[in-house]
Amino acid sequence: MFKVKVYITLRESVLDPQGNAVKGSLHSLNYKQVEDVRIGKYLELTIDKSERNIDELVKEMCEKLLANTVIEDYRYEVEEVVAQ
Repeated sequence: MFKVKVYITLRESVLDPQGNAVKGSLHSLNYKQVEDVRIGKYLELTIDKSERNIDELVKEMCEKLLANTVIEDYRYEVEEVVAQ
């Protein structure tokens, strides 16, 4: 079994209005040292072992459903979970 952590963020070239709103709120709370905020998504998947390569499987899921690859980048970490 695998535990997969997927991180999805807007590409640097894409404006992030939600991040700008959070940055403005932080500044209004007097956290002026915050220079930039980018909002993203974090997902955890638990995947049973299969005949398919785990990396190929996760990339396929990210590109077909989890991330909008036109405006978002993704990265992931795979951890093999030992059954107890």
